[in-house]
Amino acid sequence: MPTKPVALPAPVSTLSGLAPVIDGGIRLLILGSFPGAASLAAQQYYAHPRNQLWRLVSALTGEDLAGLPYEQRLARLLAHRIGLWDVLQACERRGSLDASIRNPAANDFARLRELCPQLMAIGFNGRTAGKFAPGFAAAGFRTLVLPSSSPAHAYLTFEQKLLLWRQFPLLTVSSEL
Repeated sequence: MPTKPVALPAPVSTLSGLAPVIDGGIRLLILGSFPGAASLAAQQYYAHPRNQLWRLVSALTGEDLAGLPYEQRLARLLAHRIGLWDVLQACERRGSLDASIRNPAANDFARLRELCPQLMAIGFNGRTAGKFAPGFAAAGFRTLVLPSSSPAHAYLTFEQKLLLWRQFPLLTVSSEL
C-alpha cells in the first residue's frame, strides 16, 4: 500500500522587530512584546486593523491619533511625550500570537536612560511584555502591566481596557506638556 506524502511545516525563520519610536523628550514608554504579522508586513506598530492601541491612546490623549496617517501618528505620539517599542528585538514565530514565540532575544535597554533622560514610566502592553516589568521597576521606573490591545485578547471590551489603561500615568504626564 503506497503511503501518502506528508507535508512538512515550513521552516521558521528569525523575525526582526521594529525600530523604537523614542526621543529625548519622552516621559512614558509603551512596550509591547513583539510586532504581529500585520505590523511586520506594514513596518508599522499596531497595524492590525482590530488592534486597539491607537484607539486607546487616542482616548487617553484626547487627540484622534487613530485617524492620522502613520507617520503623523508617531509625530503626535512623541509630541505627547509617549514612546513605543517592544521588549523583544527578534524571535521565531508562526502567526502573531505571543504564545507562539520561540527563541526570543530582548532589546538592549542599557542606553534607555541616556537616550530618554526624562523617561519616568513604562506601560507594558500585555502579560508577555509585562514579564519585563520587574527589571524596569528595579531600575527606578514606574511600571504598569496593562491589558493587551491585541484583538486576540477580546475577553475585555474596549471600555474595560480603557478603564485599566487610565491607571497608567499617561494623562498626568501628558497634561504637564
